[in-house]
Amino acid sequence: MDLNDLLRMGGELIQNNSDDATTGLDIGDIANALGGLLGNSEGGLDLGSLVSSLSQNGLGEIVGSWLGEGENASISLDQVKDLLGSDKISEFASQLGLSEESAAGALADALPQVVDQATSGEDSMIGDLLAQVGGVSGAMDMMGKMFK
Repeated sequence: MDLNDLLRMGGELIQNNSDDATTGLDIGDIANALGGLLGNSEGGLDLGSLVSSLSQNGLGEIVGSWLGEGENASISLDQVKDLLGSDKISEFASQLGLSEESAAGALADALPQVVDQATSGEDSMIGDLLAQVGGVSGAMDMMGKMFK
């Protein structure tokens, strides 16, 4: 799955979540806003920063569930705000004409599945993630810190 497919999938998740405010949004607009929120300067998904931020905010078990096999743990609105920062959520909300609460809720619904899809299967972005955290040894070090 390439980045555009992943962002469109995230857009569909947000468009179809339980918040009526997101129902009429254009999937392309959501995907663009997600790309701005989760992307890096090379035009890829900044999984390394996302995973690192989750672990630094005490959310290691949550991110571990997203990266591993099995069910993805949920993330609360407050945890999304801690993870991404209020300024980024505000910008995301503004781009889509949503309240910050609706934006945070939409992201809480979509992020676990987006990260899971980005890191699972043969066409995953796990190679990029490993490169961003210093290879397998960097990932193992990060995981060790998360579960202390």
